[in-house]
Amino acid sequence: MTDVKNIRNFSIIAHIDHGKSTLADRLIQFCGGLTEREMKEQVLDSMDIERERGITIKAQTVRLKYKAKDGETYTLNIIDTPGHVDFSYEVNRSLSACEASLLVVDASQGVEAQTLANLYQAVENDHTIIPVLNKIDLPAAEPERVKDQIKDILGIDTSNVLEISAKSGLGIEDVLETVVNDFPPPKGIQDSPLKALLVDSWYDAYLGVVILVRVIDGVIKKGMEIRFHQADTKHLVERVGSFTPKMVASDDIRSGELGFITAAIKEVAQTKVGDTIVLANDKKTKPLPGFKPSQPVVFCGLFPTNAADFKFLKDALSKLKLNDSSFHFEQETSAALGMGFRCGFLGLLHLEIIVERLDREFDIDLITTAPSVIYNISLNDNSSLELHNPADMPEVMKIKSISEPWIKATIICPEEYLGSIISLCEDKRGTQVEISYSGARVILTYKLPLNEIVFDFYDRLKSISSGYASFDYEIDKYIESDLVKLSVLVNEEPVDALSIIVHKNFAEKKGRAVCEKLKELIPRHQFHIPIQAAIGGKIIARETVRGYRKNVIDRIHGGGATDRKRKLLDKQKKGKQRLRTFGKVDIPQEAFIAALKVE
Repeated sequence: MTDVKNIRNFSIIAHIDHGKSTLADRLIQFCGGLTEREMKEQVLDSMDIERERGITIKAQTVRLKYKAKDGETYTLNIIDTPGHVDFSYEVNRSLSACEASLLVVDASQGVEAQTLANLYQAVENDHTIIPVLNKIDLPAAEPERVKDQIKDILGIDTSNVLEISAKSGLGIEDVLETVVNDFPPPKGIQDSPLKALLVDSWYDAYLGVVILVRVIDGVIKKGMEIRFHQADTKHLVERVGSFTPKMVASDDIRSGELGFITAAIKEVAQTKVGDTIVLANDKKTKPLPGFKPSQPVVFCGLFPTNAADFKFLKDALSKLKLNDSSFHFEQETSAALGMGFRCGFLGLLHLEIIVERLDREFDIDLITTAPSVIYNISLNDNSSLELHNPADMPEVMKIKSISEPWIKATIICPEEYLGSIISLCEDKRGTQVEISYSGARVILTYKLPLNEIVFDFYDRLKSISSGYASFDYEIDKYIESDLVKLSVLVNEEPVDALSIIVHKNFAEKKGRAVCEKLKELIPRHQFHIPIQAAIGGKIIARETVRGYRKNVIDRIHGGGATDRKRKLLDKQKKGKQRLRTFGKVDIPQEAFIAALKVE
């Protein structure tokens, strides 16, 4: 049994690709958590999609034993966190379960936007922070320049910066020694009643719901009856243990420790992240503050290409929801696309990951509608509503005002790209908050409407800065704007999947661009197909897909407009008219996506 003063709980935080998971690998290897045969790169990234993309999506924990130079044996609980802005919710959750953080910074790239964001979260959680310079063995590494950046931008003392290479294992022992000497042990009272924080939960096909807990006070043992404070449900603990990183059962989890429990729970919905776990009959213990539930930011519709797959899609989404509490979905029906689901995501990468997992793990072909954000609409009768889907927008005469969410964005980039990045932000209706310099790098803070950045802002930012700019954002507030619903009509039928909400000043430009794009992508039919963009009852743009035309009079010889020719042409005209009335226009899947991506 480890004494509380010999326990260290810490997380590894950094920007994307600065080497968090590789550092976790080396720590596991050095402490002998896995044998050489079991070791592989990014051990803690368990999903195929994480390993292929080289990103961490879910925070993972591991418990290691380390014999320090002072002869003491320490228990280290490490949480490896994601670096991408879409998963900052996972980071926040992980940080509240520990007392300290290793802040990893790439010695060649320096401080990036997400480094800043994660540092602020760690400071909010009162963490002891130690900066670690990784990739020190790269030819492009500039440790002195990056130390100055850490000092200037982050305001951290750089006298105790560790210089390591997580790939080659250089300096790993120094990291472990610093962790045991400089990081504080957890505070907790072993003998007081049980109080534990529910950090994460996921579904296992054999064990049911597995719950990751951080015990604050007391102890959790096998066979105990516990109660979830917020959900107010009682359960009998079946097994307890920890990850080393393999699942290892133990007798108990004591105060200050991280571990897992299972209690024959069937649904992840019963285990709310941030809930407090207490003894079944304990009514006195006050709950922990927990943390705010994740709020979906981006919404889009998912529809099966084949209507018969609707039931499979529903089952697949339910299974994904079991392991991802930040993903939301509800059923919806579209006139153009049939039955499907309206889904909420934390950002575009989250959306992309879910769609890819549906394709990969469940083999379902999907149509994805335009991502949109939540708008707040005030009506004339003083009521208000949240609008998730542009197709559901009330009539214009009923609306008093529309508000849209704005974000506060931090962009860090080399000085030479500053001009083009500022003009991109201005194009997206952004307003500059502040600009500061650190050596040859610029830190830009902008306020931008979320609606403008949700589709391709990140891609364009990366392309105009040759990949050097880094971007991070947080939701700021709702601001009233002059917004209108742009409807698209194909053959005089509204296509609700192509409805979008745009700023009034950009509506005509966007309408023309969508019509032009659809004209290229909709195949020709036997009749003319008008494509129109409209705001309310006013058509603002139109294109026509020309129909095929058979020359019905080429067999009639002789010049002049005879009655016979007239008769044949009239007959053809009537046939085309009838075709157009009853004919169905098929819009190909790529047309939906391409129409939404137009600039």
